[in-house]
Amino acid sequence: MATEILLPKLGFSMTEGQVAEWLIADGGEVKEGDLLFLLEADKSTNEVDAPASGTLKIVAPVGETIQVGDVIGYIE
Repeated sequence: MATEILLPKLGFSMTEGQVAEWLIADGGEVKEGDLLFLLEADKSTNEVDAPASGTLKIVAPVGETIQVGDVIGYIE
């Protein structure tokens, strides 16, 4: 079963953000806890870890504004 990767809420007032860079390529293998992507929000950039192990499927492109809680990818 695939694990959804959701855009996390990193600050009290955060409502949206952008993936600044995917650190693993689409179709790449990830392990839980690996650095997965850089998130730009509220004028800061944060590293976000993989929530599970498996193969990454990216659905949100770099630079697109995304709402907190939206699915940005899957780990299968």
